[in-house]
Parts: sequence; structure tokens; C-alpha cells
Amino acid sequence: MMKAIVITQPGGPEVLKIEERPIPAYAATDVLIKVMAAGINRPDVAQRKGNYPPPAGAPADVPGLEVAGIIAEVGADVARWRVGDKVCALVTGGGYAEYCPAPEGQCLPMPENFSFAEAASLPETFFTVWSNVFDRGRLQAGESLLVHGGSSGIGVAAIQMTTALGSKVYVTAGSDEKCRFCEELGAERAINYNNQDFGEEIAKLTDGKGVDVILDMIGGSYTGPNIKSLANDGRLVFINIMKGKSAEIDIAEVMRKRIYITGSMLRPRDVAFKSAIAQNLQTHIWPLLASGKITPVVYRIYPVAEASKAHQLMETSRHMGKIVLEF
Repeated sequence: MMKAIVITQPGGPEVLKIEERPIPAYAATDVLIKVMAAGINRPDVAQRKGNYPPPAGAPADVPGLEVAGIIAEVGADVARWRVGDKVCALVTGGGYAEYCPAPEGQCLPMPENFSFAEAASLPETFFTVWSNVFDRGRLQAGESLLVHGGSSGIGVAAIQMTTALGSKVYVTAGSDEKCRFCEELGAERAINYNNQDFGEEIAKLTDGKGVDVILDMIGGSYTGPNIKSLANDGRLVFINIMKGKSAEIDIAEVMRKRIYITGSMLRPRDVAFKSAIAQNLQTHIWPLLASGKITPVVYRIYPVAEASKAHQLMETSRHMGKIVLEF
């Protein structure tokens, strides 16, 4: 048996409780990780509220999309990993537990000298940014990116990854403190959306050209200004719809600028797709973590028994960087 944080019913943070559960079974191509730390992400909050059902095969009531720990067991067909290896991994759920299975290909070696909490802060955001900024958004060195929610876990990863690979990054954030934080991380300019119009600011900052790629987790009313803020042949990539799933757009502007509008959900994608992202991360990003050019930003660590407090903090949006549970 193991301890796990369980969603006892849809609702607020208080519905998260510790329960005893059987240690989960795992496939021949999986490893079983003894979890030392688990990252917290907005999809966990949505699942807790009953708004984000997990995909088939994922635990229905144990959230958690990223973990770091020590491999306790390996499946019969696993070739890469051995018992005792320290890894971080992207999983489809079940991360808030003492043991969690993960497909072999979705594991990455824990960077040397990283704590388990630091390693657990990486997978969900780094996989998401790589898939949406570099694969779907096709951002190239020398191009420019606008990221909404620059001080979030996604924003922090996007700022560091894209600047390290030679792109210019602009962000929006909700306070002057968060804007300073983003600029210290490497953002070219941070725009306080509470007292500045990001569309007007991007036009000024780019001499009217616009940016090449926008990574948007807001949706809704941001969509029109996003399109105005894109350069010719720009790419708008949606990864969340915090302000709603509907928007009115100027189709003529989309046509005139030849804008590409796309989006994705990473969680339902298959193991092969996620494993390919992991390979790209190990090739292009893991050396930058090892060298210190990219560093994890952990805002707060909670003991697993305080998962409800961690969710409360996530919902305030006061954090800058990642929130992590530690076992």
C-alpha cells in the first residue's frame, strides 16, 4: 500500500485528502517511480473541480502530471533505466502519490545537483513549451515570442528556454513585481496587463512589426489583440482558455498577415508523441540545465499533507514559478 492525495469529490482545495491506496500496476514498458516530489499545475486544479476528466487509463481521482524520484521497479521490456536511477517524468495522472508508473520514454535523467523538488518542477512545463513553441509554433533563433502569464510555470520555462536558444521574448504579467521578475529571468520586456494594453505595447516595442509567435493560455478576449500583435506569417498557439473558449476575430487580418492559428492539449497525446518531446528536451535543453544557463524556479514547496494549501496558492496566482509537493 501507499499514501496518495485523493480528490474525494469535485470541489475546492479542501476535497484533497490523504488516503491509503494499492501501489499501482505498471506495463512492461513502464518504470515504477518512488516519488520524492510532484509538481502542481493548473490542470490538477481543473481536475479537482471536475472540469478536466483524465484520459482513459489515468487515475480518476489522484491528480499529478509530473514527478521526480527514484526508480523502484522496471517493466520487463524496459531497456534504458535501472532500479535506483533518479529521474523526472511526465505522467498522465497519479503523481500525488508515493509511487507512480511512467512510460520509459517519458522519463528524463534528473539533472546533476538538482533537488527532487527542482527536478519535479520541470516536465509538465518543459514538455508543453517545447511542443507548442518549438514544434507547433516553429519558433526559430532570431525570431520573437510573446508569452501571456510570464510569471507562471509555463511562462518561466518559456522565457528561459527561448532566450537560451536565441529568441527575443516579451511577456505579460499581472503586477510590477512579476514584470521585474520576468525581466530578471531574461524577458526583453514585461507588460503589466492591469495598467497597459499589451497590443499597443507590442506595436511600440516591435516598431509596428509584431511578434512571430504568441503562446496564449488566456483565450477569450485576448484573441483579437493577439492577432493584431502578430507579424506577417505569425503563429498563434493556444494552450488554455482561462478567459473563455469563444472569441471574435478579424478574418481579413488573418488572411492579410497569413496568420497560422493552432493549439494543443498535451495530456491526451500518446506515449510515442511525448517520448519524442523527451528526446528533444534531452538533446537541446538538458545540457543547458546542466550548465546552469537554464535554472528551475520553485516558488514554494509544501509537504504532501498540505496539498490543499498548495492548491489554494495556485488559485491565487500570487506565485512566480512552480509550486511543488514533497514526500
